Amino acid sequence: MWTNWAGGGRVFGYARARRALVAGSVLACVLETLTMSVLLRNWPVLHQLVPVLGLCAVASVAALHASSVARPHLLDTDTDALRLRRAARADVIVPLGHIASAEGELRAARRRADGELDLPVGFRTSVTLQLAQPIAHFTLLGRRREVDTVRFHADDAESVVATLVQAVKQARTVPSSCPGLPG
Repeated sequence: MWTNWAGGGRVFGYARARRALVAGSVLACVLETLTMSVLLRNWPVLHQLVPVLGLCAVASVAALHASSVARPHLLDTDTDALRLRRAARADVIVPLGHIASAEGELRAARRRADGELDLPVGFRTSVTLQLAQPIAHFTLLGRRREVDTVRFHADDAESVVATLVQAVKQARTVPSSCPGLPG
């Protein structure tokens, strides 16, 4: 689903693939809460504590999904950059001038290789970016990694790739601001 973003950019989501997993997790939390409540009915303190813990578990699963919905990928045409996100864990800014190629490629997530960054959803990625120049990515704990291949998931990968190819082409053909003729 494409929507306009304030400032002339485009957003595209990646949370649709995770809906079934979230629904299953919420159902499992509710069933576990009910089962534990029945099993612990002879211990009043624990019996009263279990629904609170179950509610916290459901709230944390819902919050994780909400962070994926509220923080979509962003193609910002004002700064000529692609901002890739994965919930609150990853936020990578890729300048459009650094993108050598973009292609739709459905891949299962695998072990991380040097120079590659995977941002999977449901253990899969659907878009691959080959970069002309490496970019810096900082891990969750602040360690710096140089990456020249970025794979991420998008709900509508074909539209994302088409829009990226057009945006990269447009970013490369924008005339530079020349101050005038010398002398």
